[in-house]
Amino acid sequence: MATIVAIILKPLPMGAVALIGLTVTILVGPLSTETALDAFSGTSVWLIVLAFFLSKGIIKTGLGHRIAYNLIERFGKKTIGLVYAMMGVNIVVGPAIPSSTARTGGVMLPIVQELADIYDSKPQDGTRRKLGAFLITCLYHIDTIVATMFLTAGATKPLAQELAAGFGIEITWMNWFLGALVPGILSLIVIPLILFKIYPPEIKETPGAPSWAKEKKSEVGPMTFDEKNMSWIFILAIILWISGQFIALSAVTVALIAISLLLILKILAWNDITQEKGAWNTLIWFAILVMMAGQLNELGFISWFSEAIASAVTGWSWVAIFITLCLAFFYSHYFFASLTAHVTAMYPAFLGVALASGTPPLFAALMLAYVTNICGATTHYASGPAAVLFGEGYVTQKEWWKICFIMGLVYLFIWLVIGSAWLGFIGFM
Repeated sequence: MATIVAIILKPLPMGAVALIGLTVTILVGPLSTETALDAFSGTSVWLIVLAFFLSKGIIKTGLGHRIAYNLIERFGKKTIGLVYAMMGVNIVVGPAIPSSTARTGGVMLPIVQELADIYDSKPQDGTRRKLGAFLITCLYHIDTIVATMFLTAGATKPLAQELAAGFGIEITWMNWFLGALVPGILSLIVIPLILFKIYPPEIKETPGAPSWAKEKKSEVGPMTFDEKNMSWIFILAIILWISGQFIALSAVTVALIAISLLLILKILAWNDITQEKGAWNTLIWFAILVMMAGQLNELGFISWFSEAIASAVTGWSWVAIFITLCLAFFYSHYFFASLTAHVTAMYPAFLGVALASGTPPLFAALMLAYVTNICGATTHYASGPAAVLFGEGYVTQKEWWKICFIMGLVYLFIWLVIGSAWLGFIGFM
């Protein structure tokens, strides 16, 4: 709790705060040095770091610019059109890439960075609000919903499926998708509109952008050798991410293959790796927070917390109990730096309480599982994609928390109210 409070108040940079928190856990005695330092061996942490490097290659070769020019030429008349274009790409690749971090950091982020650069919107020179901050924010919330809609769009979905099976509840790809269809589509429709209202970009319309993008494409000329190599490596990474679950390749292994190829072909130099400060800074603070969240479960805090929730709602109607459980699950994610850790620690306990209260089994399992994903709309350390996007520096911590709080209320209404009505309509309640 002290580490989280310090991250909020920012007496020191986040990496420094996390490192001090790590040191205190060793000195005070809850953790051994070995256990504490195991934080840096987590695969999700390294996937984040490797995503930074893959983005670097796409930007360095100019491939990112080429993709951005094509997007602007087709959708660039208005800023909102760019956002819906990003959404379309995310929906297409979402069901096939079983890692939100890989999808966001490796596929979408380089495109967003190039769009922001083209419009001279950079975090380091005070121009981030021109376009970059808005696109980064939209990208995160779009990915949050896309990840919630498909069973294969991230690691927490199969985990929830497995945990629900322990209660005798069968979650399939199709019933997951059907249950999420209406609230998911509604969420995707309103995300750009709400964010455009509460966090507007300075650049709202660019009527001359398509012709400008076409001219820029002519200026850069045909693809260079490095661009072509970057392209096939990029496509290879996407194919392997899609097929990884069938050929026993993890998302991290795929990322390592891609980065190794970039180094072998000299698209990236070793100096590019060592000088990527955002990646190494994220490695420190995110790894430590994930470790602390995991140890809360190991040391018994989470089981105590879950039991306290269960005892507090005894005697209520199942509707009141279930709403309370969903809200408690959503807002307890402020204590977590990993969606996977949160699901592992609390989903079974909360599902058990819901079923004991008389909540319909499939409805309880699906709705709680959806909440385990939309609760990513809380903090800048809530998930892998949050860490990647926040690390780019376009959105301040205060802005991130404020926007996520507002969007969280929107998601809770859409998924708990409209989503529950939809689940009842299709016979899942």
